[in-house]
Amino acid sequence: MTAHVVALPLAELRQRTSEKWREYPAGVLPLFVAETDFPLAPAVSAALERAVRIGDTGYVASRSPLAGAYAAFAERWFGWSPDLAGMRSTADVSMGIVEILRRVIVPGERVVVNPPVYPPFFDLVAEAGGVVERVPLRDTGDGWELDLDGIAAALASGARAVLLCNPHNPTGTVHSAESLRALAELAAEHGVAVISDEIHAPLSQPGSGFTPFLATGDAASRVGYAVVSASKAFNLAGLKCALMVAASADTQRVLRELPVEVEWRTGQFGLLAAVAAFAPESDDWLDGLLRTLDENRRLLAALLAEHLPEARYRMPDAGYLAWIDLTHLGWGENPARRILREADVALHYGPAFGAEGAGHVRLNFGTSPEIITEAITRIAALRTGDSARPAGAEE
Repeated sequence: MTAHVVALPLAELRQRTSEKWREYPAGVLPLFVAETDFPLAPAVSAALERAVRIGDTGYVASRSPLAGAYAAFAERWFGWSPDLAGMRSTADVSMGIVEILRRVIVPGERVVVNPPVYPPFFDLVAEAGGVVERVPLRDTGDGWELDLDGIAAALASGARAVLLCNPHNPTGTVHSAESLRALAELAAEHGVAVISDEIHAPLSQPGSGFTPFLATGDAASRVGYAVVSASKAFNLAGLKCALMVAASADTQRVLRELPVEVEWRTGQFGLLAAVAAFAPESDDWLDGLLRTLDENRRLLAALLAEHLPEARYRMPDAGYLAWIDLTHLGWGENPARRILREADVALHYGPAFGAEGAGHVRLNFGTSPEIITEAITRIAALRTGDSARPAGAEE
């Protein structure tokens, strides 16, 4: 059985200088931004250490193994074989989204997003000159799904693109192959593009049914683009590397015609790390990470049930982000503010994900069971009126 990936000790984590560990004072448990607390995959560490040792710190090469490494990874993990000719790299997924949007809409055209959704989506649409068209996810009672009728209405009224989050952030929803296929057919019918942010795809739990958008059929191939990266699963966001993927002659031409500078923005360390992350040598590490995250999402469910029974939480199918509804606690539209102020736990503000985020928080459980337990214990103390930080709690 694959070994679990174990989070680093808190004292060691506090030596990090990234956003997660520098935004707040040392007494705050930071569970807000999407960084994880695990050591790097050994193959990734080895690739970066070798690059530093030999001074491999120049520009990214116009010929690199990145596309081939990702295609092989996608085949092993998703049963999908993307065309190497349809891939170009750039600095990160957000940049890839903006560059594609700029070429599939004209300024002032509307772009469908599905809130509650990753907050930068709203800004990326605006950066590309578009106007956000909100079509919220449907709450089925058991989970969330795309509102295909709402999307159809938006496209019929003139929206020119769909910015999809697959798997979805913050809910962790893995959209079904059937709903993705239906979305592709709607987009093809109306002649609009679908850009699928699949950054959380490698973190889909076994049996979740994750399907790459471009793998759903001919309609998706004609209208779709995917933007992918190793950065979320392997904690490489600061190294700057993502891939834009297209599957048809027309969409591949769009990527080919992007300025060369779009590709040159790829980080050399990001590319080297991504190739190592996508290699077969890292598969066991990723398996172990998924086991750890599975246990953590279940631990969080048990802790909430015991200490915050008013909270509404559905275990995500992918990722390490928990979308938690605290409305029934009566802590206002943005409960993360009180939690930070009185419990010294930093969570992502729910309203940042759209109006649907009122009363919600997003919690990052890509950490140790001890930190998750301490965080929920602190938050629960607000409910009872006790001291938010129990005696003897680790700082």
